Amino acid sequence: MSQLASIPGIGKASRELLEAAGFLDADAIARAGADELAAELKRANSMLKITKQTPGRVTVEKWILAARELVGTPADEPAVPVRMPVDYEQTEHGAAMLAVAPFAIPLPARILVANRLGVADIPPAILFNRYSGDLNVRNGSILPENRGPRPVAATNHFIRISEPAGQRMEIDTTKMRSTQNMGEPLARMPAVKVSPANDRVALLRAPRSETNKGRDPQSRWYIRGVLHSHPRAIMMGALVTLLLLLIVPAAIISAVLLLLSGELPGHFSWVPGWLIVFPLVLPVFGVLYLIWGLNGSCRICGQSLFRHRSHLKNSRAHHVPGLGYIVPLCFQILVFRWFRCTHCGTPVRLKE
Repeated sequence: MSQLASIPGIGKASRELLEAAGFLDADAIARAGADELAAELKRANSMLKITKQTPGRVTVEKWILAARELVGTPADEPAVPVRMPVDYEQTEHGAAMLAVAPFAIPLPARILVANRLGVADIPPAILFNRYSGDLNVRNGSILPENRGPRPVAATNHFIRISEPAGQRMEIDTTKMRSTQNMGEPLARMPAVKVSPANDRVALLRAPRSETNKGRDPQSRWYIRGVLHSHPRAIMMGALVTLLLLLIVPAAIISAVLLLLSGELPGHFSWVPGWLIVFPLVLPVFGVLYLIWGLNGSCRICGQSLFRHRSHLKNSRAHHVPGLGYIVPLCFQILVFRWFRCTHCGTPVRLKE
């Protein structure tokens, strides 16, 4: 199975988008059509917001040609239509069905024996977030029949006679053989490991179990939210923004004091010369802010995190009176490794 990283032009964000849409390897991309794959990527990105811009049809067609060349599929071979899984948990119809769905009741063993049913004969339940095609599910409640009080079995002073057992299935003795005829014990097969691609898709929604081990779910140290696609860039943006907010006033004060010490040396002779460092490093941090600060955005709504905007902020955004929103947000990111977006209020985490 060829990995997605071996296809030219597919980066980290594009690989996450393809895996979220259900295309886990080069074989799946080689069998898909350009219009189908572009539509699935657009639908997956509209729900998960993995990339800022969904790859267009021209880019998708280049991926398909490269994947077909990689797996050895002819370029002119027609695409096989594939019904991709749909996440119906995000739809109003699916959410309403889940809200009124009854609890699952285990199937008694006597019903399986009476109807001669095997485990493989029982249809699997529908997973709303992995169902392919149009969803058409009927739900209802089935009440058991009122059979009245059960008769008490006859008893004597010593033995309680059990109820008559149901019809038992006959055992085919022709298929039985002695243990002496058994050969060498079969080698134990290794446990099947979960694909890393499936783990990556699951990590988009919830962190690993060991990440919050021993932490109080009500505290700020409990990491929660959707995993950001560029956590290191967000942390660098928070650090550069916080340092720039401290260096700007320090550079202005230092420049004024150095200017007064040159004009009035008698009154400002106490000003140290090393204050020139703050005005010199200010352009450096300004360039770093242009690289990381202005590009830091929320994964859900796409709004800038470290740039002041005059509009109504979310009621759950990080805010400290007198400091505003940006400084508490930077502190939250650097200390707790998760934050709530100032604009949409969605929790976003920076740690798997």
